[in-house]
Amino acid sequence: MKVAFLGLGVMGFPMARHLAAGGHEVAVYNRTRARAERWAAENPGRVAATPADAARGAALVFTCVGRDEDVREVVLGADGALGAMSAGAAVVDHTTTSAALAREVATTAAARGVGFLDAPVSGGQQGAEKGLLTVMAGGDASTFATAEPVVACYARTFRLLGPAGAGQLAKMVNQICIAGLIEGLAEGLHFARAAGLDAQAVIDVISKGAAQSWQMENRHATMLAGAYEHGFAVDWVRKDLGYALDEARRNGAHLPVTALVDQLYGEVQEMGGGRWDTSSLLARLERLRRR
Repeated sequence: MKVAFLGLGVMGFPMARHLAAGGHEVAVYNRTRARAERWAAENPGRVAATPADAARGAALVFTCVGRDEDVREVVLGADGALGAMSAGAAVVDHTTTSAALAREVATTAAARGVGFLDAPVSGGQQGAEKGLLTVMAGGDASTFATAEPVVACYARTFRLLGPAGAGQLAKMVNQICIAGLIEGLAEGLHFARAAGLDAQAVIDVISKGAAQSWQMENRHATMLAGAYEHGFAVDWVRKDLGYALDEARRNGAHLPVTALVDQLYGEVQEMGGGRWDTSSLLARLERLRRR
């Protein structure tokens, strides 16, 4: 299939690679052209000058950028993809955005006969590199059916959860659940050290029981080492939690733990850790203990 991929960050770069490896004809666009040229040097495909250039003639246009405004720019902007797309094509947006943005783009696309899926992902850079992402989608069944075999190039799970916006709402649930888990893990490791325990030995034991989680399995070692220059950045999780908290104010949900963890991440940012991995909540606790 002829496809386009807009946004070659730590997630988009390997996702687009999997599409090319799957035999699809891929055109890529990235705001920093040098990164797109690097991708093309390593993979079959072409570099496009604009999102519209990448999208022209593509059956599916994938986006994986930063925020609501970035999606508006690459899809709806003056040189955006939508203006170059033919009726019957579809946009699959892997960016984590607000649900309101997803509904806005879906409505605008539908007016041009173009399908749209809001399809945020979970699994991090490691999942993208290995082609094992989890993708939660909102949109119509026919667009989902067209995209499903293509998204399978980099996803082990891809599920339609409802109309436009449902994928983003599900991603908010994902981020709400993770926020509490990471803070719990950080507090547990912090407590183990304060109590004079061998924290690694404790993890070896409790990870075989009910406390086990993906975060414990994949992040405890780097947390104990104080290594945070990797993974999903604090700046980005605060963006995601902001969408969830905004949505909760609209729908009446009560998110006290999420709101607290969002504030704690704000303190990590004040420490200069905006680009640190989300597991850096432990660094905040360790700083408090040293005072």
